[in-house]
Amino acid sequence: MSSAPRPRACPECLRRAWLVASLAGHIETAVDRREGSRAHELLALPDEELARLLAGSRAGSFLRRARERDPMRMLEAVRGAGAWASCRHDELYPEAARDLGDGPATIFGRGRADVLRELGRDAAVTIVGSRRPSRYGRELAKELGAELAAAGFIVVSGLALGVDSAAQDGALGAGGLTIAVLGCGVDVPYPPRNARLQEEIAERGAVISELPPGTEPRRWTFPARNRIMAALGAMTVVVEARERSGSLITAEMAQSLARDVGAVPGLVGSSPAAGTNALIRDGAHLIRGAQDVLDGLLGAGAERRHLSAPVGPALDDELTPVLELVERGAATADSLARASGLEPGPLATALLRLELSGYLRHNGDGRYERSSLAVPEPAGPEAGDRVSGVPRG
Repeated sequence: MSSAPRPRACPECLRRAWLVASLAGHIETAVDRREGSRAHELLALPDEELARLLAGSRAGSFLRRARERDPMRMLEAVRGAGAWASCRHDELYPEAARDLGDGPATIFGRGRADVLRELGRDAAVTIVGSRRPSRYGRELAKELGAELAAAGFIVVSGLALGVDSAAQDGALGAGGLTIAVLGCGVDVPYPPRNARLQEEIAERGAVISELPPGTEPRRWTFPARNRIMAALGAMTVVVEARERSGSLITAEMAQSLARDVGAVPGLVGSSPAAGTNALIRDGAHLIRGAQDVLDGLLGAGAERRHLSAPVGPALDDELTPVLELVERGAATADSLARASGLEPGPLATALLRLELSGYLRHNGDGRYERSSLAVPEPAGPEAGDRVSGVPRG
């Protein structure tokens, strides 16, 4: 039996990657928001033009060093970092990344290289959002990552603090695949607080970057990596974003690649939701959960594999009636008190326990929402005799 193909990168593409890394400091000073000077536009330039534009009279020195790099030493550096490399000429290079006119010559990775083969044009969903989300946004991102992973999608994100890491954590928790796209070398733990999550993704999915191992992050490398995230996802979903959020850059890039864009709605007038609400106003899919993503990509009512919600812990009898009232539309503590007849103390305890168990979300304006976490089926012959609802006095 023949072994599965291994990722390969040719000398030409490896040299291009190391040239970009050697010019990283020059790119840092040259990049800005003006058309033609954005990071992804600079990276679209051929070697000679890129070096001349950035390094001026020293361009020849950068180009010469790049051409003289020994391919075997470059590959040894990749292997020494516990990584692999795939280039445009490799059959494992992601199909979706070929849509980028400024796509990376080489993709470096740690983890499961076979994930690249699974990255077809409709295999992944990119989830991005605020680095400082509300608790509601963080929980929703984790839930969305879990649901989409359970539905068979690869969850792509940038491992940033906040929404990105919550979505990827959710995908891992559901036993699904997730890919982290970094703005630094794949062997660089960034952000440091997510080092453990980065290792877990490398063990169970893949961590990828266009930058060679050992490359430190810079300001321009993050918007640059956003284009890769936008290309890999059949839809980019923004969970929470302010008006000038970097997540909106990813959404804009996705639109330019004819990818779908979705956004989770937020409170009108709320600063953390200003960007997502504007996306919906401008035509993005309104995303309340994974089913809305499936409907947007595959048609209304579509299913893919098993879109099964994660199952939560067993509920005590006194919590079930409160949860059912929220499911029926009681959203505030006052409305729940009136409907249940419970005193404030016991009701507050029940709501807190339901939150901690993952069944409810408190969205910051005093309202409770039901999560997609499923209640486990009761066991035993007495389960069929249990009467749900609010206890009668």
